[in-house]
Amino acid sequence: MKKRGSKKSVSKIKEKKMSCCHSSSCMGGGYFLAFIGAVVYYIQNATSFGNGVLGVLKAIVWPAILIYKLLGFLYGL
Repeated sequence: MKKRGSKKSVSKIKEKKMSCCHSSSCMGGGYFLAFIGAVVYYIQNATSFGNGVLGVLKAIVWPAILIYKLLGFLYGL
């Protein structure tokens, strides 16, 4: 008969908790929410259809530009 709080079961629970935080789904969800927020912002401020399309394209790439500028600021690039 196994004990309920055995070391093996506790280590499996800790392993599950740690693996959840290191998966790409956590980052994907955050990126998706930021993307939706950026699309809403750019479309609300668009004055024409072309500006709206450009805003959607900007919303796709703005995280990469943000990281590039942030690293350039931090490391003096």
